[in-house]
Amino acid sequence: MLDYALIEAVAAVVREGSFERAARTLHVSASAVSQRVRLLEERLGQVLVVRGQPCEATATGRLLCRHAEQVALLEGGLRRELPALGAAGDWATLPVAVNADSLATWFVAAAAAFAQDEPGVLLDLSVDDQDHTAERLRAGEVLAAVSADDEAAPGCRRVPLGQLRYVATASPAFVGRHFAAGVDAAALARTPALVFDRKDRLQQRWAERVLGHGVELPRHWLPASQAFVDATLAGLGWGLNPEPLVRPLLAAGALVALVPGSELQVALAWQHARITLPALQRLTARVVEAAGAVLEP
Repeated sequence: MLDYALIEAVAAVVREGSFERAARTLHVSASAVSQRVRLLEERLGQVLVVRGQPCEATATGRLLCRHAEQVALLEGGLRRELPALGAAGDWATLPVAVNADSLATWFVAAAAAFAQDEPGVLLDLSVDDQDHTAERLRAGEVLAAVSADDEAAPGCRRVPLGQLRYVATASPAFVGRHFAAGVDAAALARTPALVFDRKDRLQQRWAERVLGHGVELPRHWLPASQAFVDATLAGLGWGLNPEPLVRPLLAAGALVALVPGSELQVALAWQHARITLPALQRLTARVVEAAGAVLEP
């Protein structure tokens, strides 16, 4: 039989990032948490937690954390169906990976609706590029993800959500300074672009599509969707912004499209583990509903 007190200690350390914070959530001492983790590591003959700031799970530790999360969600679903069992003593956590632009445009609506459906479940949202969120599914770090992958990750179901339209935008003053003669390779090569992080290739893809070939772009790194819009408005650089986020700014003339008609469409899908978890099924329904209200077919 699995000793769930030991497994939950591992999961709490990974979830909270330290033995001290895990001890507070489990209502025991930090030394007790350390003893439980060490005992399970000795039984399995493997390191489960890499001690550091923060503490992180090894590959085997991630498997145990995922199992602990699934058990907590299953217990929550059972208590929902059988109220006589009484209220759960702890919250269940559902880990999800989502790209920043979905979080800024439509995913919060899905999360809020789900929270009303499942008052005993907390969402643990991690942000990553849409081309890389599925990697977290494969690694066992999350149970679901908003992804741009064309194929489902192993052991997962893929549900198409729609397309998020991106527009290459800049402020009128910025366009006047840098693109007065038009958008060409020479202008793009000497004009700063805004890029979300090292994984973000949207600006590069757009430039290659417009020019028909690649060009090296000077970059400002700015890892926040709303700050990305604010920086575009302020004239820090040009960048690809989600059309739903900048629609009012384009209509008001505060931002302009660099090349009208050159929008980039990113197809998004919801991927989740193929396990029977009522909470995960209800989250999937809310995600599909919220995405359908914003994304294009």
